[in-house]
Amino acid sequence: MDKALKSVLEWWDAAGVDVPDVTLSAPKRKAKPRPTPTQSQAPQNPRPAPAAPKPAIDAAPIAAKAKTLAELKAAMDKFDAGALSDSARQCVFARGNPEADLMIIGEAPGRDEDIAGKPFVGRSGQLLDKMLASIGLTEDDFYITNVVNWRPPKNRNPKADEIEMCRPFLNRHIELAAPKVLLIVGGVSLSAMTELTGIMKQRGQWQTVTVAGKEIPALPIYHPAFLLRQPVLKKDAWRDLLALRIRLQA
Repeated sequence: MDKALKSVLEWWDAAGVDVPDVTLSAPKRKAKPRPTPTQSQAPQNPRPAPAAPKPAIDAAPIAAKAKTLAELKAAMDKFDAGALSDSARQCVFARGNPEADLMIIGEAPGRDEDIAGKPFVGRSGQLLDKMLASIGLTEDDFYITNVVNWRPPKNRNPKADEIEMCRPFLNRHIELAAPKVLLIVGGVSLSAMTELTGIMKQRGQWQTVTVAGKEIPALPIYHPAFLLRQPVLKKDAWRDLLALRIRLQA
């Protein structure tokens, strides 16, 4: 229609007839129909949406209900620690004498500990036992647990949120055991217990840890796994052990 009108207007214009200005609309293009996807074009085996992470469970009320170490262990055995407990065989609670004056706080279980269900039973644990034996301490003289009681996947260090999730259990554990002295083993434990960083700088420096309103002297030392890689530092560890023996004797 526009094409015919244009032709007439041009003919009138050539004949000397005054022609009004007329805006011609652009020709409309017919939209091409979109091809309907065939079965061969449809995506094959689409990826399922990733599962939402499980919300963290507040351990504080669970830990507070435990009146004894046995009740605390039973509660932790049933606790859903998310990715930690999903990838671990079991909760690694403690070993040693819970009535000892000395309580040792490690970082997290490894493969050997995950299998045995006890902390510090692998190579580093054997070295720790020898270190403590060098100042006259046997398993009857100390009690060992960890900041995190489930083995992290692939033996990685525990994450900050995992440490915070487990903190109520650790605090209740210390409260129920009521040690007179804490031995903090490794940089992860140092940070979790004192908020300090740098085990190279802080080792051998007495700190104070407050749990349930009670102040407890705490001594940070190198992790025995670190000493296995850096045996030249065993002389520093020996000095720290002597300081520990003096405090325990006092």
